[in-house]
Amino acid sequence: MVWFLVAKSDSVINSSYNKRQEMYAETVIRGDILSADGKVLATTDDDGETREYPYEDLYAHAVGFTTNGKAGVESQYNFYMLRSHSFILKRIYHNLAGDKDQGDSVVTTLESDLQETAYDALGGNDGAVIAIEPNTGKILAMVSKPDFDPNTVAYDWDDIVNDEDSSVLLNRTTQGLYPPGSTFKIITALEYMRENSNYNSFAYDCEGEITRDDYTVHCYKGAVHGEENLEESFAHSCNTAFSTIGLSLNIKSLNSFCNDMLFNQALPTGLKTAKSQFALSETEGQGKIMTTSIGQGDTLVSPIHMAMIASAICNDGVLCRPYIADHIENDTGTIVRRFDKQEYGKLLNKEDTQRIRSLMEAVTDYGTGSALSGRGYDVAGKTGSAEYNEDKDSHGWFVGYAQDGEKQIAIAVIVEDGGSGSSSAVPVAGEVFDAYFDE
Repeated sequence: MVWFLVAKSDSVINSSYNKRQEMYAETVIRGDILSADGKVLATTDDDGETREYPYEDLYAHAVGFTTNGKAGVESQYNFYMLRSHSFILKRIYHNLAGDKDQGDSVVTTLESDLQETAYDALGGNDGAVIAIEPNTGKILAMVSKPDFDPNTVAYDWDDIVNDEDSSVLLNRTTQGLYPPGSTFKIITALEYMRENSNYNSFAYDCEGEITRDDYTVHCYKGAVHGEENLEESFAHSCNTAFSTIGLSLNIKSLNSFCNDMLFNQALPTGLKTAKSQFALSETEGQGKIMTTSIGQGDTLVSPIHMAMIASAICNDGVLCRPYIADHIENDTGTIVRRFDKQEYGKLLNKEDTQRIRSLMEAVTDYGTGSALSGRGYDVAGKTGSAEYNEDKDSHGWFVGYAQDGEKQIAIAVIVEDGGSGSSSAVPVAGEVFDAYFDE
């Protein structure tokens, strides 16, 4: 009983199913939500009832809302904002006077300049941007579009729920699932290098297409890359080379490796996330193996998952659990609880990390992500063009990281219907990186 009261009571009370929270709301004015640099992202009006969001759409999915249900930080840290650690005499006075106490505030890990940059960079496109600090797991920016104004959710609710095509409430960074396209070549390349110690001797002559079992895979827009080694195939995102690589892999081993890389399971984070999906049978035809190896087929991933993979690669293979709240503070700014980083464990060993870093650095040195080179900091990553319909329309991806000395940032960007990742997602990542290292 003592262990339950000390260790578990807060998490039980914080459950959205626990009606006890409504009792707290009767005596406490809901606390604020702040950015890491102190900007008020959500507050309660002077009447003690109306919730206001000064930045409207900018933090919509990250911060969430409190009408017609709860979402985002408003939901995840609801309990903490309905607790008050004001000075004890002040609380006694309020109790005697029949007034409400001021609830504690949640200070997030979100950096306002970075959030605004990511939001503006995505522009009018649907998609998602998520940036993580690799050595802590702090979420520095989280943008999902289309979005909404949390101030008017109640007013707009009927229109939102009655529109069958509406997905404005879906947080694409954590719950959107997309074909990964060529960003999955990170996984394919790692598995190939693990199975083949002589991977540096890989050579392939790209003619722009490859056919097996009456199924043809083309390089993007029919590009013909010619003679390539593994690094060049990765840097140029050669579909035919990686289809050939996929056909050589041990499918059972690939499935196991994907599970180790967090596919088909709940992601290690306190945020509500969708499970990324990977499945490839050993009895599948060559066409299915080829498409799966280049990130098509039935594989689906969330942006936060891809950002976590990039984060672990940047952090010597160690994954820190992503989190969005830094600490809880009372009405005078005194910290009453801090949320420290938590290591999930090693996704990759040192050798694997060094190998894939080298390939990802080639992408930005001379490959499909070369627009990110020469910026005064080091960048590594992988672009992707993920086909999502029979017309071969594509979402644009960039997954990677940047560092300058000890300062690091990992990112995943997806631009829906953006075509190539080089043209749509890379510029978004570049603006976020520039803003981060200009601080």
